[in-house]
Amino acid sequence: MPDPNGFLRYDRRLPARRPVPVRITDWREVYPPAGEALIREQATRCMDCGIPFCHDGCPLGNRIPDWNDLVRTGGWDAAVESLHATNNFPEFTGRLCPAPCEAACVLGIGGGQPVTIKQVEVEIADAAARGGLAPRPAAAPTGRSVAVVGSGPAGLAAAQQLARAGHAVTVYERDDAIGGLLRYGIPDFKLEKQHIDLRLAQLEAEGVRFRTGVNVGVDVTAEQLREAHDAVLLACGALQGRDTPETPGRALRGVHQAMAHLVAANRVVAAGEGRPALAVLPDGTPIDAAGKHVVIIGGGDTAADCLGVAHRQGAAGVHQLDLYPEPPHARDAARDPWPTWPWILRSYPAHEEGGDRVFAAAVLEFVDDGTGQVRAVRIAEVTVEKRDGRRIVTAVPGSERELPADLVLLAIGFEGTEEQPLLAQFGVARNARGAIDARPDWQTDADGVFVAGDMHRGASLIVWAIAEGRAAAAAIHSYLGGVGELPAPVDPERQPLAAR
Repeated sequence: MPDPNGFLRYDRRLPARRPVPVRITDWREVYPPAGEALIREQATRCMDCGIPFCHDGCPLGNRIPDWNDLVRTGGWDAAVESLHATNNFPEFTGRLCPAPCEAACVLGIGGGQPVTIKQVEVEIADAAARGGLAPRPAAAPTGRSVAVVGSGPAGLAAAQQLARAGHAVTVYERDDAIGGLLRYGIPDFKLEKQHIDLRLAQLEAEGVRFRTGVNVGVDVTAEQLREAHDAVLLACGALQGRDTPETPGRALRGVHQAMAHLVAANRVVAAGEGRPALAVLPDGTPIDAAGKHVVIIGGGDTAADCLGVAHRQGAAGVHQLDLYPEPPHARDAARDPWPTWPWILRSYPAHEEGGDRVFAAAVLEFVDDGTGQVRAVRIAEVTVEKRDGRRIVTAVPGSERELPADLVLLAIGFEGTEEQPLLAQFGVARNARGAIDARPDWQTDADGVFVAGDMHRGASLIVWAIAEGRAAAAAIHSYLGGVGELPAPVDPERQPLAAR
């Protein structure tokens, strides 16, 4: 029985972030561990509603009221079991998910304070890690084999589900380390990489094999993969960054895709002691923000990650440009009624570390310094309208100005999965959104070849990647003639309130 007065006795509280002057000198996570007293207090605020809308707000269908009450009463072991029943990697989602569950919390009605669901989740996950992530290998092998191409959250979730069902699973990753964007796309100040390594050790103990440095379609052909395995899951993500080739000066040196900057910085951090002084691209081009005026174009998660990286690299100054006007600070009930995902101003820890946010602004030109290197961006205030489903951007006359820029980072979204040799070899093609279509059983147009995660739905939330990985694993298990059900696959037709 939950405490019906908990939300009346306690206000919403999060653990204090590490001080800005301290944290920008290193790459450790912004949030220190919360004390047990604080987490039990915050879990007590959950009312265990008769209709828990947080369930529907979460693409994974996490049993949020259940594990909140278990934490409240000190039942940590049971809370760990309840959390893992629907989520393979809560240590990732608890750090990286934007928490649509909290937007759907009943306590948020009328501008109230929702439960700190995400923080409770990460503390349960960390408690599980401290106790050791015990492997759960299958009782007996099935004799069937599955290849998973891509080692992001969708691929890893599917791999773990299938291995626990007794299938022999091999994960193929073209990079030099497992983890996909978790490894080299997400900065350590949001996700320190020991969390990935602990989980990978568990998967290996459950029988999952990892092959890094293997570019499927190049190093191994699709035909070879199909000959070696009974089914294939494509989980290669949606890494084709959106670009602005029509903007004058786009080809100047110093103008890069945001992910190029993040990956280079993450590789420097991963190298540890003796690392090079500057982050560089594979061709040796420096892409470090140290001492530079940086302009980040985009207002989402990727842009905020670039902002935090620029601070830690020692940027001289940073401007972050957002095409849209500044959102309201609180939910507009007429526009976004509870429990839908609201359009509000979302500030990340990186924003309190410095930099200037400029709203309702667009870049008209990347300005050349005369040597082919960008020296500034010419911007203008803009208005944005939607007409017949199209976005119409109009510059405000007389609002043009220049911002100094030695490094410009494009964080304006993604256009789906990359065009790559494996697609043609498997006989699948990108759709109009740059994604790969799947039938209701998660198979592509090629029999025995399945798809999940961002490669299927486009760039999205980590919870959706894990949910799709679990659902695709259940479909593969059925395709291989597996007996019984895998743990709680998400209904592929289910659309949580956050996505409607």
